[in-house]
Amino acid sequence: MYRVYSFISLKHRLLIRKLFLLVPVVLLVINNYGQTPILNKQVIPNASAHNTPGKAPEKDMGDVMLHLFYPHKPIPADSAEIQDTRKHFSIVPAVGYTLQTGFAGIVSGNMAWRNDLANDTKISSINTNVTYSQYRQVIVPFQVNIWTKGNRYNFITDFRFIKYPSVIYGVGAETDPSQGFTIDFSGIKMHQTIMRALSRNFYIGVGYYFDKFWNIKTTDSLSDILNLQLKKALGKEETSSGIALRFLYDSRLNQINPQQGVYFNIAYRSNLTSLGSDSSWQSVLIDSRTYLHFPEQSHNVLAFWLMDWLTTSGTSPYLLTPSTGWDDNYNTGRGYIQGRFRGNNMQYFESEYRFGISGNGLLGGVAFVNLQHFSSDISAAYNKIFAGYGLGLRVKLNKHSGANLCIDYGFGQNGSRGFFVNLGEVF
Repeated sequence: MYRVYSFISLKHRLLIRKLFLLVPVVLLVINNYGQTPILNKQVIPNASAHNTPGKAPEKDMGDVMLHLFYPHKPIPADSAEIQDTRKHFSIVPAVGYTLQTGFAGIVSGNMAWRNDLANDTKISSINTNVTYSQYRQVIVPFQVNIWTKGNRYNFITDFRFIKYPSVIYGVGAETDPSQGFTIDFSGIKMHQTIMRALSRNFYIGVGYYFDKFWNIKTTDSLSDILNLQLKKALGKEETSSGIALRFLYDSRLNQINPQQGVYFNIAYRSNLTSLGSDSSWQSVLIDSRTYLHFPEQSHNVLAFWLMDWLTTSGTSPYLLTPSTGWDDNYNTGRGYIQGRFRGNNMQYFESEYRFGISGNGLLGGVAFVNLQHFSSDISAAYNKIFAGYGLGLRVKLNKHSGANLCIDYGFGQNGSRGFFVNLGEVF
């Protein structure tokens, strides 16, 4: 696919870029008009299919474990669709595998609840897990998304600790997949945002973003010249600290596993030396997603994701430069190893079709395709676009929140392929 784009004229390349920036607005319009019948049906925000007469009660892994250890004890009556303010927990051990981590042991925890009983109440959640991989990598995310009564305020916390070796390939689309270098480092991410409603589903907010990497070092045997070049580019540590301004439109009722609605987010981040950042630099993230029932009367979901991640001024630290799999949730670019492509600006598109497999909602499946492009300059022509695609299995961890264990197998170009495991939907 990228060879076709390399021969497209500059005029058409600029047109493609305009389309990339226009589609988020189009998706917002589609939701406000084309999706009104779905919203008027007051779609229940659980990710599971709705219970109907004759349909099997919903089950999750908690029900399976209960039946496994207490085979003669009846499974409690299905309550996945009952709206209450109780907190629903799930703790599940799992084994995963990705190109970046190899085999990994995972213990995940999820809690979900509503703060009032109105039909349009959004689900609040706390998600965390501890991952340890065969490459001695440690990954500990802690994510909180709390909606107050009436959805008036939204408190968002994203904390992550990582300790693992990672492969880097340089900057841009011309990097050689066989010329990666392994670096080891520790990192911490602390992002806190407070959003206030302007009107229904529209929010504006401010946040503080802090990212730090330390003990950065190469682990490969390299020539003295190359080792010196990498040390100059990476340094021993990187710190970014700054203020974030956000605008958000979010009509989804369930952010853990969306079944309907549109998400449109613009985040401007300004890192300042006065706040402890190594250098002053700014970035803009434009993130839009939409979710449609397809066919319309089914519970299957067709989802779209568009993202522009742009460095608008200054020079970002190397490990915070837009890169495959280094978005906020480490989910972009299934089919490629994390960090495979990197550039000052990233444009990304993904579509996924989600469908049920078992009638009780325990198992589901997905098919997905994605496109990614990186450039060194915001006006650079679109000359390389990399595609990924694949299939996946979904296992319901918590029927109240819709949280799934996601096991995908993705393919990329030049023989790139592998498993990708995620706790919660990719987007």
